[in-house]
Amino acid sequence: MIRNLGIGTGRRKTSVARVYVREGSGKITVNGRVLNEYFPRNEYINIVKAPLMVISGDNKFDVLINVYGGGVNGQAGACRHGLARALCHVDEENAVSLRNNGFLTRDNRMVERKKYGQPGARRRFQFSKR
Repeated sequence: MIRNLGIGTGRRKTSVARVYVREGSGKITVNGRVLNEYFPRNEYINIVKAPLMVISGDNKFDVLINVYGGGVNGQAGACRHGLARALCHVDEENAVSLRNNGFLTRDNRMVERKKYGQPGARRRFQFSKR
């Protein structure tokens, strides 16, 4: 039986990630695919791996991530947030370094809603004096 050492839920924009940390060799799986396959650019891969680099646990744990909603950038941020929370669940001493790097803080910036009678959230129709 596989035992989860830590479980964390990460959120960013409209994305939600459930992260499971297990003992292993450093394999990261996102929605059943390898990390490099799921996220197309190194920028997103570095975002997801950042909490592991901070606690220098990149070869100690296997990570299983289920993520849905939003786009690629939001999903990468949700994975990072969830992974940081799961690593705190594994060992409470990780929390200090993860919090100092800002990985435990939920980024609450959301897309502003579109207002009725206007073409966008902030955009207005052109004003005509006459």
